[in-house]
Amino acid sequence: MRRNGRAEKAGFFLLLLILIFLLILVWGVEKEQDRDHDQKQEMFKTKSVHSPIVGEDGLRVLAARGRGRGLPSDRFDVWMANLGPSEELRDAILAGRISWREYTRRYLDELREPGGVDARNKRIKNHGQKFTLRLLQHLAKRQTVTLLCHCAEEEKHCHRHLLKALLEKKI
Repeated sequence: MRRNGRAEKAGFFLLLLILIFLLILVWGVEKEQDRDHDQKQEMFKTKSVHSPIVGEDGLRVLAARGRGRGLPSDRFDVWMANLGPSEELRDAILAGRISWREYTRRYLDELREPGGVDARNKRIKNHGQKFTLRLLQHLAKRQTVTLLCHCAEEEKHCHRHLLKALLEKKI
């Protein structure tokens, strides 16, 4: 027995509509999950590299130009010397030659300063540590990122606090 051509086409289109509906439904659920995940608060903490290590630290990033003589490598997960202040700037604040306000301005300027690679890449403008900072922001959506330096835990005037404040903004 031969089926009606219209009935076959109608059945095909009905099946196609159901498949499209299911794809839209699945896609919408995935997009909602992605949106919820993107809205998750980034988690940054700051500590001294000499403070006790706890599980809540997550990824421990040493953000200092120098690793520190005799500092065991198990005190941090990754060392990002490029996120520390320049030696000149660090020495100026430690010697009292510049104010905290001036130090803050100059440190943030250093983070945005283009490097030698930028001069050779006309289409990609890094403007300093933009890509590194965005990577840390991305990681902080999935786990805690603890920014470390050699200053004492209670030190209020430390670049790690400035770095944390910068990372908590849109870069």
